[in-house]
Amino acid sequence: MEAGRDATDTEAPASARVRKALPPGDTPGTDPAGKRPLDERGPQAEEYEPEAEGHGAEAEDHEPTHQREAPDPAQPRERPDPAPPRGIPDPVLPREPRPPRTPKAPPPDPAAAHRDTAAPHAPSPSLAPSTPHAPHTPSSYPSPSAPSAPAASPRTPRTMAAPGRDGEHRRTFPALPPRPADAGLAGTWWGNAWVTALEEGALDAARLARGRGYAERGHVDAVTVTPGLVLAYVQGSRPRPYRVQVRLRTLGDDDWRRFLDAAVERPGHIAALLDKELPHSLADCGVPLLPGPGDLAPQCSCPDSGHPCKHAAALCYQTARLLDADPFVLLLLRGRGERELLDALSRLNAARAARAAQERGPAPLPGVRAGAALTGRALPPLPAPLPTPPHPEQPPSYPAAPGGPDPFALDQLATDAAARAHALLATGRDPVGSLTLWQDAVRLAAARPGSGLTAGTRALYASLAGATGRDPAELARAVAAWRQGGPDGLDVLEEPWDPPAGRFDRARPLLLAADLPAFRPWRNHLTHPRGHVQLRLGRTGLWYAYESEPGREDWWPRGTPDPDPVGALTGLGGPGDV
Repeated sequence: MEAGRDATDTEAPASARVRKALPPGDTPGTDPAGKRPLDERGPQAEEYEPEAEGHGAEAEDHEPTHQREAPDPAQPRERPDPAPPRGIPDPVLPREPRPPRTPKAPPPDPAAAHRDTAAPHAPSPSLAPSTPHAPHTPSSYPSPSAPSAPAASPRTPRTMAAPGRDGEHRRTFPALPPRPADAGLAGTWWGNAWVTALEEGALDAARLARGRGYAERGHVDAVTVTPGLVLAYVQGSRPRPYRVQVRLRTLGDDDWRRFLDAAVERPGHIAALLDKELPHSLADCGVPLLPGPGDLAPQCSCPDSGHPCKHAAALCYQTARLLDADPFVLLLLRGRGERELLDALSRLNAARAARAAQERGPAPLPGVRAGAALTGRALPPLPAPLPTPPHPEQPPSYPAAPGGPDPFALDQLATDAAARAHALLATGRDPVGSLTLWQDAVRLAAARPGSGLTAGTRALYASLAGATGRDPAELARAVAAWRQGGPDGLDVLEEPWDPPAGRFDRARPLLLAADLPAFRPWRNHLTHPRGHVQLRLGRTGLWYAYESEPGREDWWPRGTPDPDPVGALTGLGGPGDV
């Protein structure tokens, strides 16, 4: 019988001999209960299934485990389980070490023996599927002579980076890049407090050193933080990473109430939190905000039973870097999200401010009693005004600069402002304050000294005309009228009007008596028959002389205003010219 059994083992495929050595229900490709393959349970089960265990590639990842006993030679030999489908990995669920099994007595019935051998092991409550599945039937086993399928490479579980699922109480951080070993894994005092709690509660310094190396080399995938839990995948030396979580006790309502009261006690606490800082005084407010030795509870899907294993240590070291960047990660671990805390602090701060203002009462208003205000009293005399300067002072000279304003224009503006201020101080009124924009532009252009259109004058006219919506030719004609009679002369140039009978009617006989031809009247205008001389009557009773090229109607102011129409024509030329 021994010789026959050895021959049978020699002829069986290698995969069948491996399955025979495993306990019933631990067949690769199936869950611990002997149900259907793990990868057939859907994507939801894949997210939470632990990683595959193996031998050889990750031998240093776990401590020695209990040896399983070989099957009893007296029991009838069963056919090997079917090989896993091609392309599907052979995950083996981690489980607690079990005591050695006592081999059962060989049953008298082969069918009963088959039922005892194929009975599944009870799965772990946290890892067992939610619905039972039918175990494999004897009819599904292949023939012993059938070749076994080659083992497929294990699949890497999908990353934990799912920012679309994040919310107030869930934050996912992408994988952090590697960093040099001498850079340190924590740069703030609260990040170092987290590392201290990890290292003082660890049982093996060697595992901490290997976990620190994993964190420095970037073996930790995206980290998900929820109240009381940090979750991530950590890549070991096996192809498939391990699922690691670290738990921390959340704070109760009383603890949070004390924390919020301490935060609003000083205005600097809220400002520091908004600046991603955690003050010492806020952490020492009597609330166990930072973890202590033994407060971190790591769990890993690897077979290592160390506390913590190197994968959990890597996740803890990487979490310290997250705490450095944002202390609200620590507050989320303790049970409250960032927006929830800031809203609570805002409401509490507003309530404290309102209560403090109510306790202080209304501030006394400045003033005097009505009786004192109505009591007659003599006011002291006003001081004598300062003497008015005889004339405005000369403004300082402005140097010319390349690309700068015209120093001559600046000097003109400063001189004009000084003259207006002097007139306002001496007379109490501004003679320019009632002018329109166009009148003021004409006044400034007429005040420029000199005659003729030089380069500087053309530039000034173009600037003033553009500011008032006119053209430089209109401005030049208006400047001539302003120089002739001021605002009244400009009004005579631009506003024809109908004068009353009297002075205008007596002007024509006066012109005829001076041996001048009969002028043609139109409104307040008297025009020479040849069309080269014109007289205009102003609203103040003065006559203004104008000249033009014959037949062009291009009238320009000439001469000096005069109450006598004949006197207004004096200076325009000889009698033959008029």
